[in-house]
Formats: sequence, structure tokens, C-alpha cells
Amino acid sequence: MARAYIGLGSNVGDRLENLSAGVKELMLVDDVVVVGKSGVYDSEPVGLKDQPDFLNAVVAVETTLSPYELLSLLHKIELAHGRQRITRWGPRTLDMDILLYGDTELDDPKLLVPHPRLKERRFVLEPLLEVDPEVKLPDGTPVKRLLDELGGDQAVWRSGEL
Repeated sequence: MARAYIGLGSNVGDRLENLSAGVKELMLVDDVVVVGKSGVYDSEPVGLKDQPDFLNAVVAVETTLSPYELLSLLHKIELAHGRQRITRWGPRTLDMDILLYGDTELDDPKLLVPHPRLKERRFVLEPLLEVDPEVKLPDGTPVKRLLDELGGDQAVWRSGEL
């Protein structure tokens, strides 16, 4: 079994229901056990600014799926909940990203692990640390250090529970 951390985001429709539905779908998969959930965080959009604010969360899972199988599962769940990949960083009903997968590092056109923008996003780091305050990158860097080093220009606030 590998421990993976999955980031979830939504800014279209019932955002909280979209996140909750994504987690429920994960919980139905035999090869995935949800072992931790963060609260829900509101954040302003990154990249394409002219869109609604996002709700974000992180779940920790134990899985026997490979990173590629897990990615495929996440894409299926996104599609089942209306995700359309039209505009990069655009609005989405449900976005699910592998943030970390054990000590695995992948630099592949299909999958980058750790997530390539993990270090830049307070809306990922805060819920990730809520799920596991001791989590580290594969190179041993504490995620807490990444959050401490991140500037304060990103508006993120905890707004509820999954």
C-alpha cells in the first residue's frame, strides 16, 4: 500500500457537493482507502482570474493502485462529475490532482509527482498540512517549511468541512 495525497478543487455549481461527491467516489473503490480529510478552504482563482472563487480540500489515501492507475481513476471521477478540460486553469466542477504518492518522483508527460505547483499554492499546502502536519516531499523537505516560505499574497481561508 502507498500513501497518496489528493488535492480537490471546485468553482462551478454546488462547489461543496462537488468536493464531497469526489471523496465519496474515492471511498467506493476497493483499492483506495481514505484515511484523512482536510477541512474545506476558499481561495481566489490562480492563473485565470476572471472566474468564481474555488473551494479546495485534500484527502489522504492508502492505495494499491499505481500512480498512473490512480490518475486514471481521478480523471474518471472528474468526468463523471462534469469536468471539461477546455481552458487551462479555467472553471471546473471538480478537479482532482495527485499531490504526493509515497516517496515517488515522476517526471513524465502524463504525470508529474510531486505536483509541480504544490510549493506555490497556499490553498494546497494548508489543507495538506491539516491532514498530515508531518508530511514531507520525497526529498525529505517538510511541507511545513514550504508553507512558511510562501509569501502572504494568496487569500485562503478555512470555511467548512467535507
